[in-house]
Amino acid sequence: MFHSVSAFIGLRYAKSSKGNQFIAFINAFSAIGIALGLMSLITVLSVMNGFEGDLKDRILGIAPHVVVDTRGENEQNISSLSQLPGVIATSDFIESEGVVQSSRSLEGVMIQGVEPQTTHEHSIIAENMLVGQITDLTPGSYGIIVGRALSTRLGLRVGEQTRILSAQGSVFGPFGQMPSQRLFTVVGVFDVGSELDAKVILMNINDSAKLMRNKVSRIAQTRLFLQDPFEYKMVVDKVNELGLESDDWRTRQGPLFDAVKMEKNMMALMLLLIIAVAAFNIVSALVMVVTEKKGDIAILLTQGLSRGRIMQVFLFNGLYNGIKGTLFGAAGGLLLVSQLNNLLSLFNVPIMAATGGAGLPIVMHWHQVVMLILFSLLLCFAASIYPAYRAVKVDPASALKYE
Repeated sequence: MFHSVSAFIGLRYAKSSKGNQFIAFINAFSAIGIALGLMSLITVLSVMNGFEGDLKDRILGIAPHVVVDTRGENEQNISSLSQLPGVIATSDFIESEGVVQSSRSLEGVMIQGVEPQTTHEHSIIAENMLVGQITDLTPGSYGIIVGRALSTRLGLRVGEQTRILSAQGSVFGPFGQMPSQRLFTVVGVFDVGSELDAKVILMNINDSAKLMRNKVSRIAQTRLFLQDPFEYKMVVDKVNELGLESDDWRTRQGPLFDAVKMEKNMMALMLLLIIAVAAFNIVSALVMVVTEKKGDIAILLTQGLSRGRIMQVFLFNGLYNGIKGTLFGAAGGLLLVSQLNNLLSLFNVPIMAATGGAGLPIVMHWHQVVMLILFSLLLCFAASIYPAYRAVKVDPASALKYE
């Protein structure tokens, strides 16, 4: 804790530097640099948090969080999966690759055979249905729900029939191996806003089993819906303890999230370097202040002020500019984050990346803001140590020799 005398003198020195225009310029430059760096960092991290959360909702709202191979397992093992920590629901699940054929084109897709009620309650698709409901996938109706992107590519409309082919369940005919195929009716269209809109189709699990010429009990696995998909590792470990094999979302979607995380970290690092450069401008400003105030330091020492207190004077002097820059940067960052989408609209910037097309997705984490503020102040404190140490080493006799 700074002594009141040290704080008073340090504050006076910080304000009196306005008499020396060059020192005042460097002080202002360092404070402005810290403010701009911190403001940019808060804004960028908030936008990246929003993109990460939006990606999490859009991708992991469709992709299975964890799929457990329960084929041939007893009911006790299967029922125990729903009791695992972090698991909010389980359902039978069939997934295979297939091809959708329409009068316009062919598209490779991922066929998901689902339990309609459970999927309706726990999948983001239910909240983003443009036409129909997941519960319309009744067994034996041979209905499918497709993404908006896929329906546009193939020219599919609700009520129309389309042919679906699956290699799983293929049979040998006069012309060799033939894929299993059947006509399905489009009963719904969803639009989550991710790449999976063009790759995934949903059908009732019983209909998917018939398409693959098999029984649900023989080919169905168990899909686990997690409270937080990012906590999959704990669930997978528990599944392994039960002696069951599993597959999680990172197998397919992991590289995408890793790329987003790396980009977020690299952008944060670059902006932190801006803050660091601005903070260490304090070094040059304080060194000049120490040189200018050598006579004052010598007088204070001869008057009985300890060298420790002298060091505190210049530490406080350096922190003064750091605190100014940090406070203005934090306030500016919070204000910019709250008004960013309004500013984009004002300048007619066509950005519609958030769910629903409502501008940029922005999520601000307060713990990140606090950590950034503390880091900025720590850098300013570190930058003040060397000049303060120089002040402590002033020899009163030499400094006052020509006074």
